[in-house]
Amino acid sequence: MAFVFTGHEFADGGNRILQTLKQQNIKASFFFTGDFYRNKKFQLLIRQLKKDGHYLGAHSDKHLLYADWTRRDSLLVTKQQFKKDLLQNYAEMNSYGISKPNATFFLPPYEWYNDSIAVWTKELNLQLINYSPGTRSAADYTWPELPNYQSSEAIYRSIFNYEQSKPAGLNGFLLLLHIGTDSRRKDKFYDRLPQLIQQLKQKGYQFKNVNDLLKE
Repeated sequence: MAFVFTGHEFADGGNRILQTLKQQNIKASFFFTGDFYRNKKFQLLIRQLKKDGHYLGAHSDKHLLYADWTRRDSLLVTKQQFKKDLLQNYAEMNSYGISKPNATFFLPPYEWYNDSIAVWTKELNLQLINYSPGTRSAADYTWPELPNYQSSEAIYRSIFNYEQSKPAGLNGFLLLLHIGTDSRRKDKFYDRLPQLIQQLKQKGYQFKNVNDLLKE
């Protein structure tokens, strides 16, 4: 299975996640927007992630919403806007020595897209990927005032409830988390990451970055 982290505005969990992965000897995958890569406050963190051998990929330049939430076939960007935005993301990645051929997986913003976005991604010689559904891990960005709020305990339980309910468990699973969240969320799920990894290890799971997991 693979841990997949995304980032756009926040990186408050960065150092905590970095140290946990190092202590657990795990390689993970990080998908950042162009705004994240160009944020000077995040530069040291990004360089350390790269130095430690984690996969660094694209998450769009400006975290655009590509398709309507209720009418998924309705595009909110043109092909030209999409390609310009994604290529600007890669231009920022270049400043860290990350090129398109070395980071071909693209995880779309909001993890929301349609078939046109997938086709346009392929035209850029990239592969669109998304997280594995079934757990509440992607809601680790929510805070109590939001209607879709999920506590860290609820997220934690959802992961093992899913794991126990499926014959294959979490094998091949891409578990999405965020590298940082709004300050209105005090119950940070990344603080549960050491416990999560330990419990998964006890169940025999091994962890890979997306490059190794998806190209097997």
